[in-house]
Amino acid sequence: MTGPNASNGFLDQYFSLLENQTTIRQEFIGGLTTFMTMAYIVVVNPQILSQTGMPAEGVVFATCMSAAVATLVMGLYANYPIALAPGMSLNAYFTYSVCLGMHIPWQTALGVIFFSGVLFILVTVTKVREQIVNGIPDCLKHSTAAGIGMFIAFVGLRNAKLVVANPATFVGLGNFSDREVQVACFGILLTLVLMVRKVNGSILIGIAGTMLVAVLRGVAHAPSSWVSLPHPSGTLLQLDLRGAMHLGLLEIIFAFLFVDLFDNIGTLMGVCAQAGFVIDGKIPRVGRVLMADGVGTLVGSLTGTSTVTSYIESAAGVAAGARTGLSSVFVAGLFLLAMFFSPLAAAIPGFATAPALVLVGGLMMQSVSHIDWPDFSEAFPAFVTVLAMPLTFSIATGLSFGVITYTLVKVAAGKFRDVSVVIWILTVVFILRDVYLAIG
Repeated sequence: MTGPNASNGFLDQYFSLLENQTTIRQEFIGGLTTFMTMAYIVVVNPQILSQTGMPAEGVVFATCMSAAVATLVMGLYANYPIALAPGMSLNAYFTYSVCLGMHIPWQTALGVIFFSGVLFILVTVTKVREQIVNGIPDCLKHSTAAGIGMFIAFVGLRNAKLVVANPATFVGLGNFSDREVQVACFGILLTLVLMVRKVNGSILIGIAGTMLVAVLRGVAHAPSSWVSLPHPSGTLLQLDLRGAMHLGLLEIIFAFLFVDLFDNIGTLMGVCAQAGFVIDGKIPRVGRVLMADGVGTLVGSLTGTSTVTSYIESAAGVAAGARTGLSSVFVAGLFLLAMFFSPLAAAIPGFATAPALVLVGGLMMQSVSHIDWPDFSEAFPAFVTVLAMPLTFSIATGLSFGVITYTLVKVAAGKFRDVSVVIWILTVVFILRDVYLAIG
């Protein structure tokens, strides 16, 4: 067979499109939606890392290349619609704690990232990370999905300036006379109408419509140029492996490993639970899923960026219809194109993608329906997880509070058998983590 049908047949067979009740068009829309909601990383990551002295042009290249490679591995090897890129919390730790706080040269810090990437792959190959993911109880898996929904909705509201800092009450309502707030509200309403009317690609259309109104209202600008050539030489292969092998840096290596491990696990559980990928409490092919960020982190260290991790914005693509790794392949291709079209990505303001994050957060809250609420030993740890993620502004911290609470409540209820060996170990590790972070 030749022609388009042969191509469609190959893609259907490789990605199991029919089995997952999806199409090439649906996967493309889902992938494009995911990319649109996380395209900010192409701009924000260089802004943060350049404060260490790293050339911003090189970081743009490294950001796009590491995201493309990691997401391609996710799509082709794991067949999941989950995109990866340099993590926001991890790039902040790299810049402000390691390079600026500890006065470690960025080249040495990239060497640390390389070794942490090697450790990611080792603990994945040995199935340690897989056992951790599958060992999380169902109530925490579902509450993690809901907690991430609350988290990304909060991020969206903050980006839309609908939620702002308040010295008296910590947070408060934004100023509706602000044109950015008005445009964001229009975007939320537009996207909501499209979603309830079940319009295909509603989230993507909502982003585009919000951007158009933003330009017309004068709060956003069309890109001054469309194409720019990548400049990788400033950061490519500039890592200092010898300096990173210094014993004093072992603590930093494990810090990167630890933060990425549980941030990644929380994101994976949330997105997979939303998409219905969790089967009998487990994520199929989770070892392959976890391999993607290890490979991405290695590529990132070689090209010039901080740790790569799974992105919660993948939930927007899932909500738009993405169900297989084909959408991840599309996202990877878009990241490669972004190296040349970075001015276009830079033109999308945060308040234009905020409506997508708010509404996807609402969709992810449906996971709470799977929690056994009448059983308080199941319900309270789930409640703590959902509450802690947005309030601590950390997926990893929310998950840690949930695990610790789960163990304490189960022991108090005399249900010792419900606490697996994995949960006991995680409880001890999370307590040590929280104490260490408090001291640090």
